[in-house]
Amino acid sequence: MKRKIITFILPIAVALFYSTTVAAQEQPDDLTLYQGGEAYEVKSYTQTFKSDTPKNVILLIGDGMGVAHLFAGLTANRGNLFIENCKHIGFSKTASSNRYVTDSAAGGTAISTGKKTYNGAIGVDPDKNPMKTILEEASEKGLATGLVSTSSITHATPASFIAHQPSRSMEEEIAADFLKTDIDVFIGGGYDFFAKREDGRNLVDELVRKGYTVERELSKIENYNGKKLAGLTAPKGNPRVSERGNMLPVSTRAAINVLKQNKKGFFLMVEGSFIDSGGHANNTVQVVEEVLDFDQAVGKALEFAAENGETLVIVTADHETGGMTVNDGSFETGMVKGAFTSTGHTGVMVPIFSYGPGASEFIGIMENTDIYGKMRELLVK
Repeated sequence: MKRKIITFILPIAVALFYSTTVAAQEQPDDLTLYQGGEAYEVKSYTQTFKSDTPKNVILLIGDGMGVAHLFAGLTANRGNLFIENCKHIGFSKTASSNRYVTDSAAGGTAISTGKKTYNGAIGVDPDKNPMKTILEEASEKGLATGLVSTSSITHATPASFIAHQPSRSMEEEIAADFLKTDIDVFIGGGYDFFAKREDGRNLVDELVRKGYTVERELSKIENYNGKKLAGLTAPKGNPRVSERGNMLPVSTRAAINVLKQNKKGFFLMVEGSFIDSGGHANNTVQVVEEVLDFDQAVGKALEFAAENGETLVIVTADHETGGMTVNDGSFETGMVKGAFTSTGHTGVMVPIFSYGPGASEFIGIMENTDIYGKMRELLVK
């Protein structure tokens, strides 16, 4: 009887072992584990400035970047980030007018206008009325203005600083709104929303007629020395860091080079768009790569601010994505083991870091709308 049972069970056990082994071999890499990579050097910058109020403001938004995303990047870079030069730290409450958990459109609009609005809104209030943005107010005061993003330049966050549309999905209409402004430089993806439109308009030609140089190659954007630049680096959003390379830090420096020509000062918003994508995908590898790329863009802003002495740098997020935490890591190897509670946005507060004249205003817990109010008071009032 025992022999019959063994004869019956043995093939089943072998089959189960074989199928389990094959399944294990066929499983994809664990995307919650960042094994470690090359670290870059982080410089420390002076904390002495020329004045108490800034002539220039550079606002950097890490889309979806919470404290855990940031600490994952810090761990991966062996314990240091450029952001650590920002000695004034606060937190922002991110809820929109109609949801506890905001989206990027409402979050960006709150920061750009000082008013809460509904999820999906671009530069409009809850009744869909246009609201003037900090970028538009800076332009009216004679300051130079700019936008940089790794996503399409018509995507929710950059759009919320320059456009006025009831829905973030209206990217062709958002692109047309750029032509209604005097923005000096914008760099990001989204070429097709300007040149391959359903309405037949060619906004690239219109930009050229308005005096812009339109470039699609990063090398030409990097070396541009004129005064009006539209850099459209991808048909829609740019790809991941592994494919786009150092597009964000290069574009940040290029934008500063255009804007600093204005003796009255400037306002620049820079977005690291795809930290958010890593959170949505529960992908620690992508989160780390995008945070490190974003931090190097922060480094370009800080380098200029330290040289200039009249520039306020603000680093924050529009919301947190993924409910991320860090369960393990190594400062020696750069390994990070992340975990997530969601594939969507969450309602937790996000950090605010600041450096330069006026940085002390951005401490404590505040509403996201307060960021606008403080920037306006310092730059354009």
